[in-house]
Amino acid sequence: MILSDWDIRVYIEKKLLIIDPLFDDTVRENGVDLRFGDEFCRFKRENSVVDTSRDGVDNVLECYRVRGDGFVINPLEHVLTTTLEYVEFPHDLVGLVNLRSTFARFGLYIPPTVIDAGFKGNITIELVGSTVPVKVYPGQRFLHLILARTSSPVYKPYTGKYQGQRGVTPPKLDNSSSKNF
Repeated sequence: MILSDWDIRVYIEKKLLIIDPLFDDTVRENGVDLRFGDEFCRFKRENSVVDTSRDGVDNVLECYRVRGDGFVINPLEHVLTTTLEYVEFPHDLVGLVNLRSTFARFGLYIPPTVIDAGFKGNITIELVGSTVPVKVYPGQRFLHLILARTSSPVYKPYTGKYQGQRGVTPPKLDNSSSKNF
């Protein structure tokens, strides 16, 4: 069941759902709006191949702290960004992340993203550029997070490799290799 603004406020008031900072316009009719943080990472323009079975991306990402001047997302560029807000999900809520329609109308896109029950941290989002450069700014509301209650609290809440992340978190490889299946 998707939570209404009333239900969301109850979760927040009871400190079952943490959103920090929480602004007056965060809670919406059927979800919460989250803002750009001040960190953006783009992939360097290189011809080297990133091997997802063994390579990290530290050597192919350029990360920036952005202030009032904003950040330009180039045409069809893939960037990583983060939410300003730190969130903590209870064991009976999941989040369905959507780009706010204003940013979609500029041609930006995010892939489907789910926030698992029990997740704690800033949310790192993959953002794909439009056909024209688009400038965005820290503090702008850019995501709409729909909250859905599970039929019961999950047996195994999220404890994965992105638990507790702060700021942009690049991909982390699994310990097991897909080459050995």
